Amino acid sequence: MREGNSLFAAWGRVRDSADDGQLALRELRGGRSWSFAEIQAEVDALPVLATGQWCFPTGFDVALVFETLRAWRDGAVLCPVERQSDAPDPAAFDSLPDRVVHVKLTSGSTGGPRLVLFDGDALAADARKIVSTMGLRADWPNLGVISMAHSYGFSSLVLPLLLHGIPLVWLGDPLPGAVETALAVLPSGALGWTLPAVPAMWRAWQAGDTLAEKPVRLAISAGAPLPIELERTIHASTGFKIHNFYGSSECGGIAYDRFDSPRSSADLVGTAMDETTLSVNEEGCLEVAGDSVALGYLPMDDHGQLGGGIFRTSDLATIDERGEVRLAGRRDDLINV
Repeated sequence: MREGNSLFAAWGRVRDSADDGQLALRELRGGRSWSFAEIQAEVDALPVLATGQWCFPTGFDVALVFETLRAWRDGAVLCPVERQSDAPDPAAFDSLPDRVVHVKLTSGSTGGPRLVLFDGDALAADARKIVSTMGLRADWPNLGVISMAHSYGFSSLVLPLLLHGIPLVWLGDPLPGAVETALAVLPSGALGWTLPAVPAMWRAWQAGDTLAEKPVRLAISAGAPLPIELERTIHASTGFKIHNFYGSSECGGIAYDRFDSPRSSADLVGTAMDETTLSVNEEGCLEVAGDSVALGYLPMDDHGQLGGGIFRTSDLATIDERGEVRLAGRRDDLINV
């Protein structure tokens, strides 16, 4: 029996504790909204999947939310993808351990796709530490513009909604005009927005004057290094601080910039996420330990990079006495063959 049912039970507690009619999910383009009870009704209407069956929802469709809950309900294996054409061969799932409920796609050292395997406890741990570290709040709903199929989007948008009751307003369009319009209208009862994005989006929004006088309460950047000059420029022009978030598909969140003002240098990525232990190994690379670390890879990892609750990154790093993590490139880039 797969472990998705523990996640579905956690969702049930969130659903049952919500007020009647409380906003859970809104799709701006389609003009539809769902309360927590209405999300459950959508899932109840979905046919039952066979235990261990795979499903590949796409990252820019709110159906991914319902498909996630269906997979948890039925003990299926969820593998979000950007496009249906990205879905791996279902035969790859034939040898999955029973503990696996979620699979992320990533690229291995050869550039080919690899499957990163997670049990329910790891997903729950990643959601828990993101909510606690970042201080996510139900009255600061997430505005969704990043793909929910990517590790960053799934853990920052979907899991906080389903496991912690953080509402998601789905836009799915990062263009400055669309984002400016969305930010201008808060849902009833909301005090501000949480806005997870990537540096290219922040740069476009700054250039388009999208952010001025908008009620963004928590601004987050991940997926690529955040240029220090962009962080400082946005802080100077809008007054809000973009928090740098560093993570990986293999382990979820690693470090987070908790500072109230812009960072002192671009190599500073923050301090360890809650429930996460960081260290630097003999090769100078960062190692991540915690309950959110994946079970392993398919094909199996021959280099000991992932397993036993530890992810051994290829990122060269230092950690100072204050716990501040600084990155200095990748070990792979230094190897000449």
